Amino acid sequence: MRTSLLATALLLASHAAVGQTTTIHLDQRHQVITDFGASDCWLGDYVGRYFSDTMRERAAKLLFARSFNRGGNPEGIGLSLWRVNLGAGSAAQGTDSQIEDEYRRAESFLNTGGTAYDWSHCAGQQYFMRKAAEYGVEGILLFSNSPLVQYTKNGKAFNASVLNTGANLKSDCYDDFAEYMATVAKHFVDQGYPIRYISPVNEPQYDWTVSSGQEGSPWQNDEIARLVRQLDTSLESRALDTKILIPEAAEWQYLTGGWSIIHTHATSQLNAFFDTGSASYIGNVQHLMPVAAAHSYWSFTTNNALTTARLTAAQAAASLGVGLAQTEWSMLDEAPSAQAGFPAGGYDEATYMDIALYMAKVIYCDLVYADVTSWSYWTAFAQERWGQKNRFYLLRVNANGDTGNESYGDLKNGGTIIDNRNLWVLGNYSRFIRPGYTRVELAGADDLNGLMGSAYVAPDSKQLVVVYVNMSHADQTVTLAVSGQGKRMVGLKKYTTSSTLALNWDRTLPYEYGGEALTIPARAVVTMVVDLADNRRPCDVDGNGTVDVADINAVINVMLGKGSLTPDPSPEGEGRCDVTGDGKVDIADINAIVNAMLGLSME
Repeated sequence: MRTSLLATALLLASHAAVGQTTTIHLDQRHQVITDFGASDCWLGDYVGRYFSDTMRERAAKLLFARSFNRGGNPEGIGLSLWRVNLGAGSAAQGTDSQIEDEYRRAESFLNTGGTAYDWSHCAGQQYFMRKAAEYGVEGILLFSNSPLVQYTKNGKAFNASVLNTGANLKSDCYDDFAEYMATVAKHFVDQGYPIRYISPVNEPQYDWTVSSGQEGSPWQNDEIARLVRQLDTSLESRALDTKILIPEAAEWQYLTGGWSIIHTHATSQLNAFFDTGSASYIGNVQHLMPVAAAHSYWSFTTNNALTTARLTAAQAAASLGVGLAQTEWSMLDEAPSAQAGFPAGGYDEATYMDIALYMAKVIYCDLVYADVTSWSYWTAFAQERWGQKNRFYLLRVNANGDTGNESYGDLKNGGTIIDNRNLWVLGNYSRFIRPGYTRVELAGADDLNGLMGSAYVAPDSKQLVVVYVNMSHADQTVTLAVSGQGKRMVGLKKYTTSSTLALNWDRTLPYEYGGEALTIPARAVVTMVVDLADNRRPCDVDGNGTVDVADINAVINVMLGKGSLTPDPSPEGEGRCDVTGDGKVDIADINAIVNAMLGLSME
């Protein structure tokens, strides 16, 4: 479709008073996105081990697929990172593990004697690792909540006492634990899996006593540094490219200081690990990612918390030349405040979409204020229980026989997988913002209780992804504009997630985009996938924005060797005179320009 300049101007003018213009500045660049992910804890092993092939495949497709159905809607959310729990072996201990919830006990890859590897363990987790690789997920991260029970001080996968704030790891087993993690990574790399990262510690600020109900260990900063150095040696000895990611801080403020009088260890972790003057400095360790990972728990219930903690962390990280990653979040903690756009009645009043929409707001704040390069959800699978609605899962897991939303049955008897608005809201980001995309500045949509927008450009600058989160109870309308890099918008597709839509493509919207006002429905998340092209048209060889006689003269001058292009006299500029692309600058190029001037061929 060819639109005249006059028609385009009239079209833009007709919409000038409608909605707000959001301008994407392609030349104002921020962080490069590495991935969006989710964790297989705690039920990934049970779904992968005990559910039917149909249900397992459904789960994998919803999480990992990047395909579209016949209606043009995504069939999955295309995660680019899959986080896999490296269990501490508490499952082999059974009830002796003292972890009451069977689902939170985990296998390791060592046999019960703790000396020989058994690669048949964690069969359900391995199913989803295999499916992630088959669907082309770019990275797998292996993470550990606790050292293996045979290496811990108390022989358990949790801490012995609230008074103990140090690692539940024998002082002479740091090398054993590192060797274990590296051996597992090497095994799966050799099997063809993209093991990109190992995260050896998790939320080191907590004491992780048995009352926590899961595997876990506290750590001091110097203990983490010691383990990282040992793990680096183990990875290097195996010639692995796998990187180490730390410290998975329990909350953003632990990166820059403390958070409470209760948890006073493992604080100020950015300076501890990345300031060259620190005794626990490990920023020069070869396999360590120059990225500090933290969780977005405990800092999302107010708009002030959503901004201040993240900006502080981002500024501190930037001063040290370090990036940030958000590696765990679900709606833990008290309900967000009504002032932040959550229902005044809290979780009791909140709908499933209210919870999913607020997650989109958290993702926006993590990306825009913390400049995170990676964002992951906790967890992919969970049974819905105790009135918690969809606060803790992307995919709801129902045991066979449970037909309502809530499920308390035994998953070893199989079950069903139900997709949820959380899944599709995350998909508004994960499906379209691929590894290597760069966040670019977006102006005109930054109201945390209204319309928020963020934008991402592909490595080749041929595609732009814009994600809008509309927290308000009224439809919003926007027009898109781009500046910088000499780009123009040539086409657009719109995908919406709301209480009634699950990342649905708007088929009523024409592909060609001429500046029309676009509707962002109330209480919805919308992704615009925009195709970009160079402003310079093929026949505009002198780059002045029009195809005219000056372009013919430029070609003639190059043909005769009498001159070169203005304002771009470079060889690349002269190469634009080869309009036809046949490797020569001749009369055929002049004919092409004349035809373009007459509207008969190339623009």
